[in-house]
Amino acid sequence: MDRELSQAVVQQANRRRMWQISAVVVAVLLGVLAFRSVLETEVPKSELRFATVEVGAVEASLTASGVVVPEVEEIIASPIQAKIERVLHTPGDHVAAGEPLLLLDKQTSQTAFEKLRDEQQLKQNKNAELENTLQKNVNQLRSRYAVQEVRVKSLQAALDDEKYLLSIGGGTQENVKKAEMDLKVASLELAQLQRQIRDEQATAQIGMRGVGYELEIQRRDIGQLQRQLEQADIKAVRKGVVTWVNEEVGANVNAGEPLARVADLSSFKIKATISDNYAEKVKVGGPVTVRVNETDLRGEIANVQPKVENGIITFYVRLEEKNHQLLRSNLRVEVFVLTDFRPNVLRVKNGPFFTGLPQQEVFVVQGDKAVRRTLHSGASNLDFVELQGDIAAGEQIILSNTKEYVHLKQIQLSDD
Repeated sequence: MDRELSQAVVQQANRRRMWQISAVVVAVLLGVLAFRSVLETEVPKSELRFATVEVGAVEASLTASGVVVPEVEEIIASPIQAKIERVLHTPGDHVAAGEPLLLLDKQTSQTAFEKLRDEQQLKQNKNAELENTLQKNVNQLRSRYAVQEVRVKSLQAALDDEKYLLSIGGGTQENVKKAEMDLKVASLELAQLQRQIRDEQATAQIGMRGVGYELEIQRRDIGQLQRQLEQADIKAVRKGVVTWVNEEVGANVNAGEPLARVADLSSFKIKATISDNYAEKVKVGGPVTVRVNETDLRGEIANVQPKVENGIITFYVRLEEKNHQLLRSNLRVEVFVLTDFRPNVLRVKNGPFFTGLPQQEVFVVQGDKAVRRTLHSGASNLDFVELQGDIAAGEQIILSNTKEYVHLKQIQLSDD
């Protein structure tokens, strides 16, 4: 049979429970303190990088990749369909303006040219024959017209005579009417001949004009083919260096197909690419900095290609020093498209500490410790980051990646 516990026993049990809870709380607190002491382990300065905050300018920029290309590169295409007969220069050769680069077999085009000239000669002969025939017909009509004109005058005189005889009683009315009829018929025939002459002359002019058009078309075709044959002697347009040439001797090439490239390596430009996410900030005339082996060259965006390929925009940079000694064709360079300029701001060297977020956790050196501060970042580029907030020029911060210490308020620094 169960018995009710006494009040003293119950109180003793409660006190024992309170002591157990207190012991657990103390153990947890001691554990936390021990864990914090472990986290505040000293970090040797030799393992960290430091930088001093200073006042200066920061140019905000977008990073693009670029390659140095010749500012002027002439693409020489085949003017005719032909076969490569001989290559006179290979890539890397320096050539002068007008110097031959390769030879083409022009026999097919030469034959076509001679055929056109023969056809033109035949056409000219036919044109001369047509002109003679038309002129002969006109001359015949004019002769008939002259004869008919004399006949009309004779009939007019005969009519006048019959009228005179009728007036003096020596003629008859019938003779007068007959003379009038003969004159009218002759006059109509004369008018008809005049119309025939005009029609024949108009027909002759139309025929001659048509033949003239055909001859003009042939003349243009012959002139064009002659120019193409002259251009088929593939030569350098300007002084420069051969950057590429089709070296397949015996290969057939079509009209318009590239055969060689000659570049002027005395001046260069930059071909750059960037993600189309920044399309709105890549504009013609925008300032650009090009970094070549730690040397910065200034320039501006000369043009932007309208076509986007695989999410990439291509644009060209015109350099202020386009003939700088460090520039080499096909050299890879870094391109910075400037989007903002901040003069006289607090800045620090860019480093692993910078996450790119507007709010930035920074450790500021104070004696043998580094204290965590929450700052704001402004403009940034590959070299500098603008800092805003509780920071002053002359203070030193940790540039190294401090992600593993971001939960701490401070870091103990040691000289070891």
